[in-house]
Parts: sequence; C-alpha cells; structure tokens
Amino acid sequence: MALIIDDSCINCDMCEPECPNEAITMGEEVYEIDPSLCTECVGHYDKPTCISVCPIDCIAIDPAHKESQDDLLVKYAQLTG
Repeated sequence: MALIIDDSCINCDMCEPECPNEAITMGEEVYEIDPSLCTECVGHYDKPTCISVCPIDCIAIDPAHKESQDDLLVKYAQLTG
C-alpha cells in the first residue's frame, strides 16, 4: 500500500528529504505522497522513513492504494531499474 499524509500535516519538511523514491512533494496546502512512487520504503529500508521522522504522526497507510509486499517489491524494482 502507498502511504498518505493527512491534513494535520504542519509542513515541517522532515519527510520529503527522507523519501528514497522522491514520492513526497509539497501539495497546495500540505505535503502529498504520490502512490505510484511510494513503496513504503520496501527495497530501501525496514520501515517507512517518513513515518519515523514525522513529529505529529500524520502519515498512515492509504486504504485507497492497497498493495502486497510482492507488489511493492516489483514497484521498487521498476523504480530503481
């Protein structure tokens, strides 16, 4: 599954530089995660780094973008070539 940032985001800029897939960008009001680029850090780290660094816990699994671990590994392989 991809992750999502909810509207309680305070734009602290902690998550964006931590994303190895560059899936996090500034949206109109808060940061957003592109589900086509998010692998929940599968292939890079043991857990999502954006969640680890978020000071207010506004990042969660996006139920609209369900993917298995295998799907995330395939996406990682496609993104990293």
